[in-house]
Amino acid sequence: MKLTILGGGGFRVPLVYGALLGDRAEGRVTRVVLHDVDAGRLRAIARVLAEQATGVPDAPEVTVTTDLDEALRGAAFVFSAIRVGGLEGRANDERVALAEGVLGQETVGAGGIAYGLRTVPVAVGIARRVARLAPDAWVINFTNPAGLVTEAMSRHLGDRVIGICDSPVGLGRRVARALGARPREAWIDYVGLNHLGWVRGLRVAGRDELPRLLADPALLGSFEEGRLFGTDWLQSLGAVPNEYLHYYYFNREAVRAYQEAKQTRGAFLHDQQARFYAGVTGPDVPALELWNRTRAEREATYMAENREAAGAGEREAEDLSGGYEDVALALMRAIARDERTTLILNVRNRGTLSPLDGDAVVEVPCLVDASGAHPVSVDPLPDHATGLVCAVKAVEREVLAAARSGSRATAVKAFALHPLVDSVNVARRLVDGYTAVHPGLAYLG
Repeated sequence: MKLTILGGGGFRVPLVYGALLGDRAEGRVTRVVLHDVDAGRLRAIARVLAEQATGVPDAPEVTVTTDLDEALRGAAFVFSAIRVGGLEGRANDERVALAEGVLGQETVGAGGIAYGLRTVPVAVGIARRVARLAPDAWVINFTNPAGLVTEAMSRHLGDRVIGICDSPVGLGRRVARALGARPREAWIDYVGLNHLGWVRGLRVAGRDELPRLLADPALLGSFEEGRLFGTDWLQSLGAVPNEYLHYYYFNREAVRAYQEAKQTRGAFLHDQQARFYAGVTGPDVPALELWNRTRAEREATYMAENREAAGAGEREAEDLSGGYEDVALALMRAIARDERTTLILNVRNRGTLSPLDGDAVVEVPCLVDASGAHPVSVDPLPDHATGLVCAVKAVEREVLAAARSGSRATAVKAFALHPLVDSVNVARRLVDGYTAVHPGLAYLG
């Protein structure tokens, strides 16, 4: 079975390949094709994968190509993990936003809108080519902003594109551990949009254990979200929010922390990965060892500014491991082998979350089988969460409209309507700033 990874020169690709190496079942992936527009990055990651496969019998064959059509033909699954504009683009997203006193994070606020505006046209082009060249393939979208990009691709691929994120998985795992439950045996009642969701219950043997967690401040403060948001706030919400909601609930503190940081997250990753890709080119360099060291530093510094602003301390050792690759492979196995499972995924709403229309992509528990991912009916969100979900989905729709029409006015509207921008004048300056630094936004008239 052929798996194609778009963005195959990306730093996290070895996580996926490492997970594939442990899959020995019938119907497994036997061939991996890495596609990227950067041949140098492809060669570097291919070296890491070759070292990973050393001594592993029947390791999936790896080939690399810069030809998208070649990569797609014959693929059973396509993992889309592209980064339009690279990490330099992410750093620019952050810089332009922070200069206006608003958040520039890559998926949230102004930064997420800018990233979406330059990514959606490329993702739509990929979706059209998949539909033409590999109509039976399933597309698993890693590309951020994951919900927005998945919705853009779904307009051409329907339910054959499914978005994934490791944030809900990690959150559910931490909540389960705090309660002394095994994550695999717990049903996690999670609902929202990508990077905008809440755990509202955790059922073990039919019993909801979340009220016990919320009633115990010591237990609630024992894991990352409790320290990040504060136990009083979680008790007020009656739920445990996705870590990305820290940008909404503590926006001023987050912006200030980012403005005071020595460098933004995007700038840090840009410099870090530049060192990795340059260093791995030497003939005697242990590529896998260098990748592991770089990854450990990357994971340990994740959301460091938010944790510092909240006094949340360092990340726990259990949270420094990967996650999204496990979700991706579980999803792929469930479809390819009809191994039915339940996963939190980004899929078309289909009436699951009542305030949104059927084509809106939401992040909810899904039952997965050979016919795809089927969202599970969920209880309505409380008013405060419904308002936030509807506001952010409205912004996503404006981003899609701007990408489709090339309208600068629609792009301004998308920025202005976002709860973390809340100024038409700031929105206009953001569009000016982003179009000045991003060639990929030249289409905005």
